[in-house]
Amino acid sequence: MKKRILPLFAMLSLFLFLTGCSQINQPITAESTGFWNEYIVYPLSWFILEVAHLLGGSYGWSIIVVTIIIRLVILPLMIKQTKSSKAMQALQPEMLKLKEKYSSKDQKTQQTLQQETMALYQKHGVNPMAGCFPLLIQMPILIGFYHAISRTEALKNGMFLWFDLGEKDPFYILPIVAGITTFIQQKMMMAGTENQNPQMAMMVWTMPIMIVIFALNFPAALSLYWVVGNIFMIVQTYFIKGPDLKASASGNAGGAKK
Repeated sequence: MKKRILPLFAMLSLFLFLTGCSQINQPITAESTGFWNEYIVYPLSWFILEVAHLLGGSYGWSIIVVTIIIRLVILPLMIKQTKSSKAMQALQPEMLKLKEKYSSKDQKTQQTLQQETMALYQKHGVNPMAGCFPLLIQMPILIGFYHAISRTEALKNGMFLWFDLGEKDPFYILPIVAGITTFIQQKMMMAGTENQNPQMAMMVWTMPIMIVIFALNFPAALSLYWVVGNIFMIVQTYFIKGPDLKASASGNAGGAKK
């Protein structure tokens, strides 16, 4: 579990580092220099403003539309992640057998276990790191959104529904919804494997809590981006893993009746 959580903490630490850099106080314009400004922040800022212009000046709706467009662009990668998750779930019984076979904690046995596990992955064409790739892709986009909103005057001062896009949600509604939708999305991704992999099942709870904590401290526009992205992922996961989700729900219902 530590091997999976450490990269997550590393990426969140990077997020904190980049959002705290001195450039955050400098407006983003077409004249802004540097790779980060020229290829991530300014294009996002420009795109959000242009879409808002097409939508009658609504920056909130623009962020929603831009989020959906971004999700559509990275959709093939997300589908690959979901399919990889399904493949990992299918291998759980064989992985449990390997752990039982090599249950000794001595170094030689553990090395053999790792070799056998990797051989199992290769045999079935499964990449255990595939689940991390979408998060790696999303982090620069999330940081870019933060900079685009904080460094674009129109976005920073924009209003949508009950909140200022550049300020924290005063009623904490978006952070809570972000946590709930993250939980639902994680639960759907883990459907059918909670008992087989209790360590990964803990991520169903830890990830939403972390998202809520971060959402409470960052502009509401970021929470809006995360909520829309989660809803997109929930719909996507439902269509890809529909049979598995129904089977998991039936199993839980059957267990409850007993």
